[in-house]
Parts: sequence; structure tokens; C-alpha cells
Amino acid sequence: MARLAQTAGLTDVQSEILATVRSFVDKEVIPHAQELEHSDTYPTDIVEGMKEMGLFGITIPEEYGGLGESLLTYALVVEEIARGWMSVSGVINTHFIVAHMISRHGTEAQKRHFLPRMATGEVRGSFSMSEPDLGSDVAAIKTKARRDGDGYVIDGSKMWLTNGGSSNLIALLVRTDEGAEKAHQNLTTFLVEKPEGFGEVAPGLTIPGKIDKMGYKGVDTTEAVFDGYRIGSDMVLGEAPGRGFAYMMDGVEVGRVNVAARACGIAIRAFELAVEYAQQRKTFGKAIAEHQAVAFKLAEMATKVEAAHLMMVNAARLKDSGERNDVEAGMAKLIASEYCAEVTQDAFRIHGGYGYSKEYEIERLMREAPFLLIGEGTSEIQKTIISRGLLREYKSRS
Repeated sequence: MARLAQTAGLTDVQSEILATVRSFVDKEVIPHAQELEHSDTYPTDIVEGMKEMGLFGITIPEEYGGLGESLLTYALVVEEIARGWMSVSGVINTHFIVAHMISRHGTEAQKRHFLPRMATGEVRGSFSMSEPDLGSDVAAIKTKARRDGDGYVIDGSKMWLTNGGSSNLIALLVRTDEGAEKAHQNLTTFLVEKPEGFGEVAPGLTIPGKIDKMGYKGVDTTEAVFDGYRIGSDMVLGEAPGRGFAYMMDGVEVGRVNVAARACGIAIRAFELAVEYAQQRKTFGKAIAEHQAVAFKLAEMATKVEAAHLMMVNAARLKDSGERNDVEAGMAKLIASEYCAEVTQDAFRIHGGYGYSKEYEIERLMREAPFLLIGEGTSEIQKTIISRGLLREYKSRS
């Protein structure tokens, strides 16, 4: 068993789930990741395997057909999957966020309509806040839903939908102008059902096509264009217009734990590749791992992997306990994504010229790691969240 990234205090069920996922990753993901990534091919067979294991319903309550597991279990599963190929973890990440939002904030009718089919993977979710000109200023959303009879009509463009083409459910944040003084209180989350695919998938809804990316291949990232799209008021999440921002932020909070877990997975894999290569590659009559410069680098990499893993686990456990974890999730996401980039680059350097070759796995990790620096909020956004939380807790009494 590997020494790094072990988690104390797991139940027998959690340990069994993780062992099953690790075996699946070693046998079904890692051997195929390079070919699928280089050809930008959706991992259909791998997704079917995850369905069979019940991973799409891992946190969905048992009463709705899921496994009813914790955020910690899910995060550790994501860590294992990202170790094999980050894009596969992306297939279930946005799905997990949408399922979490429906479980926490949906009406009973919405839960019964969506969650059982989400648990089996029949319904797969995507998550949409960003817009072409939006950046991190979510409260400035321009896509608008206006009331029309007993429903709404949506107009506007959304950007960066992971699984935008392959999903058939979008959690969509739009402006409904509730008359509130604060901008974020005029936003509403809709549950948009749609067919899979590209083009005009429904009257008034177009998914133009896949965005070509530096990394994070295989999984589809898209735009979504709404032009007179009609939707019933029963598809307002929780039937509460004006509360969409709070619901989305709850989703993003658990999403940050997920991104931290993905970063841990990539960093673990980068270390595994580096430590193996360093013991095989010889220079000046001995393995490069025996040269102090490389040995010390491996020590630093391993320490970063362990620190990131521990912070990710802490943030997940805090959320599972019912406590607020915005600061801890931000810290975990910040340190895990930054350390992931550093560990991956160090592994790349240890590989020397071979690291630049597409025949070696580290080349792919070098293109995947940067995404985690911006996904679910940049490092600068995490620092803003962390500092605000700290100032709230350590408020001066002077």
C-alpha cells in the first residue's frame, strides 16, 4: 500500500468503496487515458463502469436510490479517479454538485423526479453560472428569465458548462429581478431538462459545440445559448425565486472540496510517476533518485501531496459535520491546486526531455494541472473568501 494520502478513521464500507474504485482506475482508466485524451474522445465505457459501481449516486440519499455516503467518501473517490484521469472526475463533479443542490434545496417533487434517475446515471447534471463577459463577478449575471403566464422565458448566453453536451439536466443561474436591493438576491436557479447532444437541442436552447481546450480533454465543455426558452415555474429550484445565488454558493462550496480532491489525485499520480522514473533512470553510474538534488525534490513533493490531502479531508469532514466550511474549503482548494501545479512541474523536470514527449503520462498532467488553478474560483478568489472569513472570526474589538 502506498504511504502517501492515507485517511485515518474510515469505515469498512468507505475502505471497500475506495479499494473498488482504485482497482477500477488501475485496470480501466489509466491504461486507456492517454489514447482517449489525445483523441479528445468521451470516455463512454469508463462512464458506464462508473454507473455500474453506483458512483453517480454516491451521495444521493438511500431513499432516492443512492448510496447515501458522505462528502468525504465522495472526495476520496474523486481523488482516486483524478489520479487515473482528471477528465473522468469532471464527468461526475458537476453531476454531484447538482444532485447536492437538489437534495439540500429542492422540493419533494423535484427530489422524487430527479434524484432516483440521477443515482443510476440516467440523468446527468451540469452546472451553469459563468457567462462570456462575467468572470468571477457572479452577481453581475445578464442572462435573464422573465415571467410569462405560469412560467418563465429565458434569454442569454452561458459559458464553461462542463458536460454541457453530454448532460441532460442543467442547474442554471439567471437573473429574475425580484426587486431586492442586493444584486445577488435577484438571481434564481432553474432546473433545465434537455436532450443530450449539440445544436438546437430544444426550442430556444442551443449547445453550439465543444470548446477546444489545452487540457481537460474527453469531457465536453460548452456554451449554452437561450433564446426565448420557455420553462415552468415548477422548475425553479426549491420553488423559491431570488434564492438561486445562495443555492449555487452551497454547491460551489462542496465543489471546492471536489477540486481540491482532483488536485490531490493529479499530484499523487505525478509523484508516483516521478519516484518510479527517478529509480529507473541512471546518470553518472547511479539512479537519479540517489542524487541529493532529486532526492530532496521527491521529499518536497511528497510533503506537499500529504499536506494537500490532509487539508482536503479536513474540509470534507467539517462539511459533513454540519459546520460552515467556506474558509476551510477555500484553504483546501487554494493549497491543493497550487501544490498540484508545483508537484506536477517538479515531476516533469525529473523526467527531463522525456517529460516533453506525448508518450509519457506526465505530459498530459502538465496540461491538466493548470485548470485546477481556476476551476471553482481562482486562487485570488479563494484568498478573498479566506481573508473575509478570518476577519469575521477575528474581528477587532478596538
